[in-house]
Amino acid sequence: MIGHIHSIESFGTVDGPGVRFVVFFQGCPMRCLYCHNPDTWNFNSGHEYTADEIITKMTRNLPFYKTGGITATGGEPLCQIDFLIELFSLAKERGIHTCLDTSGCTFSDVNKEKLDTLLKLCDLIMLDIKHIDNDKHIKLTGRSNKSILDFARYVKTQGVELRIRHVLIPKINDDLESLTSLADFLKELLPLEKIEVLPYHDLGVFKYESLGVEYPLKGTPVANESDAKKALEIILKQINKQQE
Repeated sequence: MIGHIHSIESFGTVDGPGVRFVVFFQGCPMRCLYCHNPDTWNFNSGHEYTADEIITKMTRNLPFYKTGGITATGGEPLCQIDFLIELFSLAKERGIHTCLDTSGCTFSDVNKEKLDTLLKLCDLIMLDIKHIDNDKHIKLTGRSNKSILDFARYVKTQGVELRIRHVLIPKINDDLESLTSLADFLKELLPLEKIEVLPYHDLGVFKYESLGVEYPLKGTPVANESDAKKALEIILKQINKQQE
């Protein structure tokens, strides 16, 4: 089986616990206005690999990843679910920790039997929730968030560890109402492995320029670690308030 892979990073430190071997899948149906990997959108490009070739690359330095493992990200890995199943199957055979970084946007379309097979092979799922308000989510990403939220709920029923990631974008999803509404939803998913609020940055602007595409959020101020910390405090406070 052939997978279409955008790139491979051998030393990932922000894509799951420990040091990770990170596989960026090619192809994504979402068009997030702040996407820093627009070069992964096209399904018909990228490098061709077999799952065995990727695992062989990783196992050459396997002791290096003893605190981490392999992460599939993208793009959207679930768009190549058959290849992803094969890749994670080979990883688990070798005792490698597996992490899926996904938007969950394909949940309504994916074959549930295949998804269940994949979830049994996942040690951790990192799910990006872009905006909790559906109308604003459509404006931000081009797609509804219904499948994403349903995916989060489904993952919890399957007993897979779940980490939620939320990119904080000034003037788009950093308001109190959005953050407290997100917290109200996250309460449904407890316990969570972790909740991360990541500050929006514009480091991917040069990729848009190289593709001849205007950056959609041009002029939007970046967020900083302090902004992200305050937003996380709001979320956690609301979750704790709900539990009292």
